[in-house]
Amino acid sequence: MATPTTSLTFPALRRQIKARQLAPVYLLHGEEGYFIDELVKEFEELVPEEERDFNLYTLYAPESGVETVMDVCRRYPMMAEYQVVIVKEAQAIRADMLNKLHNYVSNPTPTTILVISCRGAQAKGKDLLAAVKKNGVIFESKKLSEKNILPAISELIKEKQLNIEPKALSMLRDYIGTDLSRLYNEIGKLALILGPGAMVTPEAIERNIGISKDYNNYELIDAINIRNAAKTFAIVEYFRNNPKNNPTVMTVSSLFNQFSNLLIYHYTKDKSPSGYMDALGFKSPWALKVYETASRNYNVRQTIEIITAIREFDVKSKGLGSRQNEYSLLKDLIFHILTARGIIS
Repeated sequence: MATPTTSLTFPALRRQIKARQLAPVYLLHGEEGYFIDELVKEFEELVPEEERDFNLYTLYAPESGVETVMDVCRRYPMMAEYQVVIVKEAQAIRADMLNKLHNYVSNPTPTTILVISCRGAQAKGKDLLAAVKKNGVIFESKKLSEKNILPAISELIKEKQLNIEPKALSMLRDYIGTDLSRLYNEIGKLALILGPGAMVTPEAIERNIGISKDYNNYELIDAINIRNAAKTFAIVEYFRNNPKNNPTVMTVSSLFNQFSNLLIYHYTKDKSPSGYMDALGFKSPWALKVYETASRNYNVRQTIEIITAIREFDVKSKGLGSRQNEYSLLKDLIFHILTARGIIS
């Protein structure tokens, strides 16, 4: 049996399930539904297909009721080591009703694996939470934030036994965003095609996923950093003609992150590589090269002006104060960035 814990990551918990290092109770809750759905599948697969009629129970909390759940959990498996009981939609019942499950969780049947799923919400009921902390595993499925996209992609690349080039990493971030289902599917596809130990390159992404290695947000920012207007506007035009794979929301997010980090770079007192990495939260010095180049072409006042322009674009692209096409607005924004004089109103 697994040691009760409340701090397992998704990959670690999935490894434990596959290795049959199991706790008697699992509480899966949180806003991100993808992780919870995948873990529920793993628990279902613990029971062989031919035993599922006898040893796998899927109950829906609003329909079944807490007493029914506890009665099923106290049964014994039929000609097997354990039975699996999955309670779905637990977030849909009142907290005081869900909390009654603590009566079972405080003294769980050792031959039952109970999985309580609160998909898209935080579980409530302090007695239940305390009992699960003592006798089982609590997994909180958190939404992926813009800040955590790159670490999440890097972790998954490592889990799939792949390596990745910095430009390819940025391409995946811009293309996938915070869509976890898409992230796992696309990287799973690359792992299957390329094989263990392979290097994920921009060419591999272009060939197997369909993102252009020459016309993407990474190349756009690189061109902006060196003030290459011809290349910059060529990329913007490509985005206009291929909007499905190049939504302006991702482009503007990349631009905002770039110039926000550049402002931090300008104001960092410790000008050593380690000082910059600490200020920007980077783990590798290669990422600093982008800001070294940009800082030579955009001073502090220009950077502040550009950040203001990006915020104004965000408002206008939502139809507030402008009826222009979003890609026309993007073209205007790029022109503003390339010609910024450092005028701060």
